[in-house]
Amino acid sequence: MGPLSMRPQSPSEPGFLRRLGLIDTTFLVIGAVVGSGIYMTPGIIAAGLPSPGLLLTVWLAGGLITLCGALSFAELGAMYPQAGGQYVYIREAYGPGAAFLFGWAFFGFIMCGGLAALAVAFAEFMGSFVPVLSTGHVLLRLDVLGLTYSLSAGQIVAAASILLLTFVNSFGIRSGAVVQNLLTVFRLGTVAALVGLGVLFGTKAGGANFHPLFPSGPSFPDVLKPLGLALVAVFWTYDGWYSVNCTAEEIRDPERTIPRGLTLGVLAVTAIYVLVNLVYLLALPLERLSGVVRVGELAASALFGGGGAALFSALVTVSIFGCLNANLLFGPRVFYAMARDGHFFRAMGRLGPRSRVPTGALWGQAAWSAILCLSGTYESLYEYMVFALLLFFAATGIAVFVLRRRAPDVARPYRTWGYPVVPLIFIVMSLAVFASIAAGQPLKSLAGAGLLAAGIPVYAIWKGRGRRAAAPPR
Repeated sequence: MGPLSMRPQSPSEPGFLRRLGLIDTTFLVIGAVVGSGIYMTPGIIAAGLPSPGLLLTVWLAGGLITLCGALSFAELGAMYPQAGGQYVYIREAYGPGAAFLFGWAFFGFIMCGGLAALAVAFAEFMGSFVPVLSTGHVLLRLDVLGLTYSLSAGQIVAAASILLLTFVNSFGIRSGAVVQNLLTVFRLGTVAALVGLGVLFGTKAGGANFHPLFPSGPSFPDVLKPLGLALVAVFWTYDGWYSVNCTAEEIRDPERTIPRGLTLGVLAVTAIYVLVNLVYLLALPLERLSGVVRVGELAASALFGGGGAALFSALVTVSIFGCLNANLLFGPRVFYAMARDGHFFRAMGRLGPRSRVPTGALWGQAAWSAILCLSGTYESLYEYMVFALLLFFAATGIAVFVLRRRAPDVARPYRTWGYPVVPLIFIVMSLAVFASIAAGQPLKSLAGAGLLAAGIPVYAIWKGRGRRAAAPPR
């Protein structure tokens, strides 16, 4: 069973170049995941948890759930080593309509909204060093018919950072991967230094912060709700791990490299997250961490003084920039696959003749993301739609079962370890976090459902255009 609807490439059209190896794919996973979240969400998560042991446990649990997803996606990626990742798997399992809805949400709100959020976060941290470029420096304010619009220097910096990284990535997969690898090596080095120095300076003062590790408190049923809410935030901090699947057509020996890159990348991220939280607890007791947004800076200041906080802000700035580059790199491969199926702008389905990357999709993504940065609406759109990503996670996990039944003869160079338990864990936890979000934010979830449903008539339009284009002339 091959691709259901992807338009075949003519011999004259350039194809992707398989230039990414195991280190590239592993670093892509790390780079796409480790951004600002680990430096900003632990304090919010700690506010609902009664002990340091539970804080560390929830981060470890998030890593194990993500690993279950990675092992499930690895089977699908090895089966279909094509550009597009989840879009391809959903298309193969459920048909082009379901795949389009994924791509519609991914381009319109999830990916481009996420890129805008990362870019604005980068501008906010950079603004702490150069205030004239901060989001607080308003350049323009308009009041029209009761509606207020303001444009800050930080929004321009955010849009410019997206355009700059798009320009770098438009030269080819190697140029984007080299920048990504350098930024990831720098981040891994600084995280290693943070953990090493944190353990060295924090052991004497911070040992008492772990006692008792699991104090007597709420009973097991009572602690399930705060654990569930904490897991929602942890789940999002791990987001981006599926980046490798989107670039599958540019990976050497994808049948072996995709499973290994996903596994190594997720294990590395899990280790980073648990160790960084360990350092936070060495620096400060749980009560001091609870509710603090920029918890990394507070912990660094407690360990190393005021200079440590400034250095930590610089680390976060570089980390967000690297995360922005990684996310910017893999998203256009999804839009390329949609365009090749005839369900998106035709220009996005072409590769640069020399770069062999989807330049049209890269710049289309950059344009919409930059508009979201400048409009200031990216955050609400992203929040409305981000819950849908969990539904697509669950659907992709179920696709492992669907395709084993519907396509038993397709070669499976890798089979999900622990099947069927491992994909079931991922499916159940994705749906559980989705239910938690829907129950906690019903209005936003309804708005998101409306935005997702808006893709149905759009799909009908694209489908109709495809039929007219394929019809023979009279």
